[in-house]
Amino acid sequence: MEVDGVTRLPRHVAIVMDGNGRWAAQRKLPRHAGHQAGVKSVRTSVEQSVKHGIEVLTLFAFSSENWKRPQKEVTLLMDLFMVALQREVKRLNRNNVQLRVIGDRSAFSGKLQQRIASAEADTAGNDGLVLQIAANYGGRWDIVQAVRHLAKRVESGELSADQITESAIASALSFSDLPDPDLFIRTGGEQRISNFMLWQSAYTELYFTDDYWPDFDAGAFDNALHYYAGRQRRFGMTGEQVPTHTSPDPTD
Repeated sequence: MEVDGVTRLPRHVAIVMDGNGRWAAQRKLPRHAGHQAGVKSVRTSVEQSVKHGIEVLTLFAFSSENWKRPQKEVTLLMDLFMVALQREVKRLNRNNVQLRVIGDRSAFSGKLQQRIASAEADTAGNDGLVLQIAANYGGRWDIVQAVRHLAKRVESGELSADQITESAIASALSFSDLPDPDLFIRTGGEQRISNFMLWQSAYTELYFTDDYWPDFDAGAFDNALHYYAGRQRRFGMTGEQVPTHTSPDPTD
């Protein structure tokens, strides 16, 4: 399949939307202005994903570590999340996009939890792009909650310890019904994954750009797709084996 010159497309793209604060600082604006400006890039990434026929787009909106930020910034981020959920549902429905939120919702206000559930319900019937928003999410949290789930099954006698396999853990993680991310994008110049989908990203291609998130436009998104198209995904095999084998080998 080729779209706008991209010959091989990822099924699942995951993005760490970094650089909002620095974008604002360069313009002598408060940090929350950068977060507000970043909403446009969210829309662009969703539109580009729909255009290219990508199945899943996951955006890291708020990590479990972000609670350590100044209280004012956290409050403004929560308010922005509330407003965005309310405003964007119609746009998502027009584009046949299904919204999911992954992460520990228990720390959010009751009102925000209700808004999340409502937005998910309103878009549940859409069968195009799945847009996942990772909010109060962390890769370590995801693994811990999966292990706790399996431990309860062992305690109840439903599962034995020797039945805890890689596939069993994977099935208890967030979004286990969706493909693992093929392409990880991080904006803002930093080169780390910051506790994002640690288990699921074992074979993900990593793409880092100096662009701040508010500057990540359609052209920047396509640049990341072109990078991915040029990668040889080996999954633990040799380069010579890849053309005849396509499934991942967890023993890399």
